[in-house]
Amino acid sequence: MLMISDLVVRYPKSGENALDHVNLSLHKGEFVCVLGKSGAGKSTFIRSINRLQVPTSGRVTFDGTNLTTLSEGKMRRIRSDMVMIFQHFNLIPRMTVFQNTLTGAFGKRPPYKNLLGLFSEKEKQRGLQALQEVGLEKHIHKRVEALSGGQKQRVGIARALLQDPKLLLGDEPVASLDPSTSRRIFELLKSIHEEHELLSIINVHDVNLAKEFATRIIAFRDGKLLFDGKPEEVDDRMFADIYQ
Repeated sequence: MLMISDLVVRYPKSGENALDHVNLSLHKGEFVCVLGKSGAGKSTFIRSINRLQVPTSGRVTFDGTNLTTLSEGKMRRIRSDMVMIFQHFNLIPRMTVFQNTLTGAFGKRPPYKNLLGLFSEKEKQRGLQALQEVGLEKHIHKRVEALSGGQKQRVGIARALLQDPKLLLGDEPVASLDPSTSRRIFELLKSIHEEHELLSIINVHDVNLAKEFATRIIAFRDGKLLFDGKPEEVDDRMFADIYQ
């Protein structure tokens, strides 16, 4: 489903590699957690998949399409099958929970409808279903700015569901949340991953969360792929190698 071939991202000023010849094959149904200390290349890797970060060289192939050669217009259409959940939520604070959720449909609609805020009854029903799935159906008319951090992340997940994705990407989606809320968000992500049969790739700083929820763990150090294996294989020695 997703092939990463000899992927390089180089910082133009320093000439150093943020990603250094990374090769991976990732498949539908895998819940992949990405480990590594700050600056290891985790976020660059996630952002290279949906081309928010343009690779210096190499190839990213999604469902048989080479994303690295697409025009921006074609890439926008491909992104409608991908979703990104961010650490800082990327919601519109003064809009309601329901309005923010409906923006998840934007990628598969004509631009004029997005500009005018026109939504069909079917889209509205899908929005309500998504909010029910994340447990926010009682908060649909609240402004997002009035929500807790965990609730805001649930809105972000509901918005992602409205996109009907094949691939779920998470760039440290629980880094700003307390441990208890982080675990509940991971439980929700794993449930949605299984229900919708996704490929999920999530950066996480908490090794224990990764070992509990992941079906596969990959780890970066200094831009290089250091580890690719099962959660139970991340022992004390590997932990030390990843975070030295």
